[in-house]
Amino acid sequence: MSSLLDIRNLSISFQTDEGIVAATEQVSFSIAHGETLGLVGESGSGKSVTALAVMGLLPRKVTKIGQGEILFTLPGNKTVDLLKLSEGELQKIRGRHIGMIFQEPMTSLNPVKRCGEQVMEGILWHRLGSEKQARAKVLELFREVRLPEPEKTFRKYPHELSGGQRQRVMIAMAISCDPLLLIADEPTTALDVTVQKGILELIDELRQRHNMSVLFISHDLGVVNKVAHKAAIMRKGKIVESGEVSQVLANPSHPYSKGLVACRPRTDVRLLKLPVVADFENKEDKGPVLLQEESKEHREARHKKLYSTDPILDIRGLRAGFTTRKSILGKPLEWFYAVNDVSFKVYRGETLGLVGESGCGKTTLGRSILRLFDFQQGEVMFKGIDLAKLPADQLRKLRPRIQIIFQDPYSSLTPGIQVGRAILEPMRIHRIGNDDKERQKKVMDLLERVGLEARHFYRYPHEFSGGQRQRICIARALALNPEFIICDESVSALDVSVQAQVLNLLNDLKREFDLTYVFISHDLSVVKFMADRIMVMQNGIIVESGEADDLYGKPKEEYTRKLIESVLSPE
Repeated sequence: MSSLLDIRNLSISFQTDEGIVAATEQVSFSIAHGETLGLVGESGSGKSVTALAVMGLLPRKVTKIGQGEILFTLPGNKTVDLLKLSEGELQKIRGRHIGMIFQEPMTSLNPVKRCGEQVMEGILWHRLGSEKQARAKVLELFREVRLPEPEKTFRKYPHELSGGQRQRVMIAMAISCDPLLLIADEPTTALDVTVQKGILELIDELRQRHNMSVLFISHDLGVVNKVAHKAAIMRKGKIVESGEVSQVLANPSHPYSKGLVACRPRTDVRLLKLPVVADFENKEDKGPVLLQEESKEHREARHKKLYSTDPILDIRGLRAGFTTRKSILGKPLEWFYAVNDVSFKVYRGETLGLVGESGCGKTTLGRSILRLFDFQQGEVMFKGIDLAKLPADQLRKLRPRIQIIFQDPYSSLTPGIQVGRAILEPMRIHRIGNDDKERQKKVMDLLERVGLEARHFYRYPHEFSGGQRQRICIARALALNPEFIICDESVSALDVSVQAQVLNLLNDLKREFDLTYVFISHDLSVVKFMADRIMVMQNGIIVESGEADDLYGKPKEEYTRKLIESVLSPE
């Protein structure tokens, strides 16, 4: 097949305060008509820079194209080099012949404009119809991308939609002008596995229906395996391996590719530790990479000992919700219960996995346990103490023993405070350590324990990657010597390679500090790797629970089967 997009030896660098920084080096790949190419790599590998270069969206003042060509075939078989076009010429192609779905729909959509009007803009700008025709086209697109009640969605603002619905609006916007090429930049990162599966199926369905080509960017080989015909693996700005998806995943030749395939949690075996990319890249020095498996007998013996003790946490009839209607005097008349009559126990040293889709009540349950959210009914017994009845001063004294690691590490760190100070502050409040000198030493020790360096004490959150910020939040939770930690979607937005490191770290710390976890996630493969038991939550209730391997192997509920079938793996 002839190439629609042909990138040849593309080298891009940026002028920064610290000098010239190379983003891509000699990048080459091509996409045929009607084909999907998966561009895979970790954050900072150059994937998005390559996509933005195709769109002509890189800032011209600080961007330097050292060499290379981006050849694009327009209708009528006219081939142009996108790097040599003026801004005016690019505007006629951008949106019209090349559409793009950005990673974060909430920041890509205008918060003060209705969704339908935003999708109409491209159609009107490229003069593909009147306002009446553009409106009809948008409603048709909303039906095509399976948005509920298209007429109502047309008039809604972005904040009124769920994450999956906002992403569908972005897809409708990207294909509104019937482009030849669709660029999808991490369109399913941090979405529920079931929503992710639906978005991936939708993109492939639209590709076939509209005869488009797709450049699909992701850090997850399982996702690429679902949608792409070919794959190109990027590492530090270079393409290290490319070929048919089945070939790259079944027999990767480059050590980095082998590491990416291996570090995704396995569902067929019980591993004690996930392999990481560095193990494969250094295997010449260390010999072959050996996977540590846990035998069924060892796991059963460990569980027998674990569940013979008293529970550290006992939840009884917990109900937590929101007022949906009030009287004229402000008295609550109607409630919506996000958590509805939930009961369970957690044992010392256990990892209890809590899984379910967005909106099922997982986070509300986690925050209710810690009394960060006021619940209406029930008991939360922590080591025999009912947290629901504790006065504020006594609850404050207990807080160091019960901690939480939040989903978004960036928003849970104060931008203007050095990370070392952010970890030290709760130690000072709860009077852990004799003075700040002793506390600072402990903070530096914790930073090193979670895989960072003591000198990072003086840096600010924006100077770290997502994985490093999550490690900082883990160090902050450990600073108060807790016994019980809730991990709320703490690895959902991380690269799979970084995710493997953080999961291994959490397990190592659990053994070292005798910790107990409630591990919240929407990804059953991650929960299966981490958990001793799994609880499945839907619409505020626990629909199924059991030993992790048993539940994953023989689910009883249809909802659980649906979650398991949505897990995408490179195998």
